[in-house]
Amino acid sequence: MKPSIVFVHGLWADGSCFGKLIPALQAKGHEVIASQHGLDSLAGDVDSVVRCIGRVKPPVVLVGHSYGGTLITAAGVDDRVASLVFIAALAPDGNETSTSLQKQFPVTDVFSHIEVADGRIWLKRDGIDCFVGDLPKEEQDLVWATQAAPVPDLFDQKVPGISWRAKPSHYIVAGHDRTVTPALQRFVAERMKATTHELESAHVPMLSQPKQVLDVIRSACEHVQTRQTHDAAMA
Repeated sequence: MKPSIVFVHGLWADGSCFGKLIPALQAKGHEVIASQHGLDSLAGDVDSVVRCIGRVKPPVVLVGHSYGGTLITAAGVDDRVASLVFIAALAPDGNETSTSLQKQFPVTDVFSHIEVADGRIWLKRDGIDCFVGDLPKEEQDLVWATQAAPVPDLFDQKVPGISWRAKPSHYIVAGHDRTVTPALQRFVAERMKATTHELESAHVPMLSQPKQVLDVIRSACEHVQTRQTHDAAMA
């Protein structure tokens, strides 16, 4: 059975940020769903991801971008999840929050281009280049216009569960990232012993380099299928 894929977005985004990946995976027979979480609380967002896991057939490959990496770190402990793919993502350990993990590294450019208003953190228009600077202007405008803004303390919240300690992981490092520093990405990829792939991209490679990201997801799926075949032969 082909693995199902659950996509998990980060800040200033929603499930549509995976729109260049989903049709290609569906065409190959994968069940695919993207979590649409509200960025209101970490626990609530993790619950949204788990609900999406329940909407597709196992085994599941969880794919998290940016803050979505924090979510799949927790939600991925679900027994239905067989593998993890992190895209320019956070991946806090049990003694860390998203904030404390980021504080171990230099502050990136994007934090000079945000505004707290109406109980949310908004990306200013002049900050879009820090986020998706390698996209054409029309696509940058669309990403900014459809941004989903988080509550201010979201990165300080904590939930249990560190899935990458026990489950195979792939990590895509965005080498020109100005939102999550590449040094952090390389650190967490090494810490989780992930199969690591580095792209010369800004923070959202699934939009700027979708083919390369698809290749990584397909590789993760192939590894899951190989393990299934081996386990069935040993049974």
